[in-house]
Amino acid sequence: MSSFRFIDLFAGLGGFHVALDRLGGHCVLSAEIQPHLQELYAKNFGISPMGDIRDINHDSVPDHELLCAGFPCQPFSKAGEQLGFECTRQGTLFFEVVSILEKKRPNHIILENVPNLLKHDGGKTFERIKLELQALNYDVEVAKLSPHHFGIPQIRERIYIVGSQSSLDGFEWPEHGKSPTSITAVLEDHPTDARQLSERTIHCLNVWNEFLQLCPAETNFPSFPIWSMEFGATYPFETSTPFSEREIHGSDALDKYQGTHGKSLQGLSLDEQWKALPSHARTPQSEFPKWKKDFIRANRQFYKDNKHWISPWLPKVKPFISSHQKFEWNAQGCARDLWQYIIQFRASGVRVKRTTTSPSLVAMTDTQVPIIAWQKRYMTPRECAKLQSLDHLEHLPQPQARAFAALGNAVNANVVEKVARALLRLEMVQAKVKHASTPLFTSDLTPS
Repeated sequence: MSSFRFIDLFAGLGGFHVALDRLGGHCVLSAEIQPHLQELYAKNFGISPMGDIRDINHDSVPDHELLCAGFPCQPFSKAGEQLGFECTRQGTLFFEVVSILEKKRPNHIILENVPNLLKHDGGKTFERIKLELQALNYDVEVAKLSPHHFGIPQIRERIYIVGSQSSLDGFEWPEHGKSPTSITAVLEDHPTDARQLSERTIHCLNVWNEFLQLCPAETNFPSFPIWSMEFGATYPFETSTPFSEREIHGSDALDKYQGTHGKSLQGLSLDEQWKALPSHARTPQSEFPKWKKDFIRANRQFYKDNKHWISPWLPKVKPFISSHQKFEWNAQGCARDLWQYIIQFRASGVRVKRTTTSPSLVAMTDTQVPIIAWQKRYMTPRECAKLQSLDHLEHLPQPQARAFAALGNAVNANVVEKVARALLRLEMVQAKVKHASTPLFTSDLTPS
């Protein structure tokens, strides 16, 4: 079995490396800016990554047949400021990839990023990316894929961009379906290294579990996010905002309204009024976007219709931080007992999901690690590594917080392998059509 050469940019934990090594690939260069991940990559793969891609002499990059890169997604992610190419720290790193492509002209490329890249700046960002690659004679295709499409219990949609110096006519993305998955496939039974839930976290979840169970059985539990701070709030939101009211009508414009959880704004200083509003209502804009209006309206109506049982419960949620005062129930039609499900604390609220899949791993803090509610614990790094098809790595980052951050940034090795296999298979087909004696890639491309 002959090998092909690849380079692994923004390497992280080495998801691309794991995938391409299985197909007979040989890594001739990797780049990773974080020193602790450089060390780990060397331990796991026997190759020391270069550092910041901006410091690499692109002329000195070894020849290779395949370039892969999960270039930083933060400038394009919905979770960030979406500065795109204007992000001075990370937004322009894609053009470092372009520079290497221009110098070395590998036959193929595989890039990975967040789905919002396709919509960023009204689609202009992705169009720029596509034009840059086409200008270097790459035929380009893009698709959205998630591990759960391939039987891995994690919903984590990402876009994969493939490019070839040859035509991609006949290229077929890996087949995927909707086969049932279960989070139990990656779980251990009460692992000894699992971090247990704190008393404070258990208390927060018990309060929301009580809310679930207080809701009458005949009442449809909301599918929209519960924003408890809107229960009792009356500040204007349909045709104006607290910001515009103060701009137009002056310092006492909000005195007649109620803020978070019905707190009266009468007699408060301007600063106190502002703090007494929900954080989502403090934005300096004259009109809220439609989605925000819809959520506020739906929450206020739900409170109005169910005030008799919500009001006695409401004082229990008031001491929580803002993100813990929000709740997302993604288990419609199931038993109303959150201790049976998968839970994740997000900035958008306490999210409860069925056990069919894990929430998407995110590279933020270890408090956002999925919770196995029935064991009152967080998932372990090794379990999360299984969700990224990286559980065979001998070494993971230490301490656990670093492992979770790296896994949240990682590419899923199994998904990458399937994409690469499809791309390499096309190479073999094209070689046969041209009656070439030996295709460029001769790895074992038996579908997996």
